[in-house]
Amino acid sequence: MLEIKDLEYRYREAPVLDGASLDIREGEMIGILGPNGCGKTTLLKNLNRNLSPMGGCILLDGKDVSGMTKKEIARTVAAVPQGNEIRFSFTVEDIVAMGRMPFQGRFEGSSSEDLELAREAMADVGLLDKKDRPINELSGGERQRAIIARALAQTPRVLLMDEPTNHLDVNMQFEVLDLVERLSEEKGITVVIVSHDLSMAARYCDRIAMIHEGRVMCCGTPEEVLTAENMRKVFSVDAELTLDAKTGRRTVLLHGAVRRRPHARLSTRKASRQA
Repeated sequence: MLEIKDLEYRYREAPVLDGASLDIREGEMIGILGPNGCGKTTLLKNLNRNLSPMGGCILLDGKDVSGMTKKEIARTVAAVPQGNEIRFSFTVEDIVAMGRMPFQGRFEGSSSEDLELAREAMADVGLLDKKDRPINELSGGERQRAIIARALAQTPRVLLMDEPTNHLDVNMQFEVLDLVERLSEEKGITVVIVSHDLSMAARYCDRIAMIHEGRVMCCGTPEEVLTAENMRKVFSVDAELTLDAKTGRRTVLLHGAVRRRPHARLSTRKASRQA
């Protein structure tokens, strides 16, 4: 469905993506993992043409997105950005209805069909009863659900999510990702999630692509990608993929940072704790 071929991007003279290639399959949830500054968000922004590749190309259903308008892309691809702060006190329904803009002409307001789709999206995320509330009166988790509803109102085939659980408490992280997983299964939406959270990616994603030194170092199931060797190489952590005995879901057990050089002795505080 989405093909990334030899993608290159740099900021000034610093290369961020240097020949990254990846195929994204229809209907899957795929996680994009890697350390800070590796190009995860840059990759996502190239997918919906918020940035333009400096080399290589991105194909959507076989068509190069560089030849498509942003409005054309937005009819298929919706994005949920990192932040959910909204400066103006729009109502929840106002925010969600903005997702219909790619289907409207200039100066056109929302049609009855647009409003119906917006209300369906609010119902999908459990916010229909709050449609008249100002968005800034909602909790962080509710605001995030409203942003997801705005994306769903676009009736997308692809949903791009950049750190969708950033700044949410643990309960809300599960709530948001459970919601996204359900919507992907029910509506067949392809979900691309950029994340720092290894355990969350392991739990929810069908496949994981790991970015290292500007390229997709590996891509496969969590079992294939989240190996102790790969996590040590890319994240400099000792970790292992395991199954949660209670839920039966995959999780990542972190043992600690990889020691760059051996320490001659333990700190007093650590030694007393181990004693």
